Amino acid sequence: MTPFEHEDALLPSIDDNEEEIIYVSKSEIKRDAEALKKLGVELVQLSKNELSKIPLDEDMIYAIELAQKIKKEGYRRQIQYIGKLLRNRDIDPISQALDKLKNRHNQQNAILHKLEKLRDDLIDTGDAEPIIAWNPQADRQQLRQLARTAKKERDTNKPPKSARLIFQYLKDLSESD
Repeated sequence: MTPFEHEDALLPSIDDNEEEIIYVSKSEIKRDAEALKKLGVELVQLSKNELSKIPLDEDMIYAIELAQKIKKEGYRRQIQYIGKLLRNRDIDPISQALDKLKNRHNQQNAILHKLEKLRDDLIDTGDAEPIIAWNPQADRQQLRQLARTAKKERDTNKPPKSARLIFQYLKDLSESD
């Protein structure tokens, strides 16, 4: 045995099947923590009803409700605490439920914008046909009457009471579908 072979025998053998050590940079850890804090802020901004639709445990719900009551510096620390709690949980179901809530909100906004456009077109043209085509249950006579009144109100710079009534009528029609 040569002197070099003897030294190799003293060194521990490295097995190729061992798990690799994954190095995570300090910056990456900070980015992940910041993302969890942002998720926590989004959760804190939800109403109680919306929060009940998110799959959270008792500790998280308590921490979020507490953060909703706190102001200034305490709020910042509570958000950090919520971020810390989120590190120990599977955030995929939470993120998915939050995205679902946001999408529902976006869909509602799109519907309201469509109703506003229908209302404005009705007031400008007085033609109720697009609304009748959209919803055959709409009362053509009532729509035309409200459109005439709304146009008069707009021309005389009065408050748009009839325009609001048209919008509410269209909203009620869309909800009845």
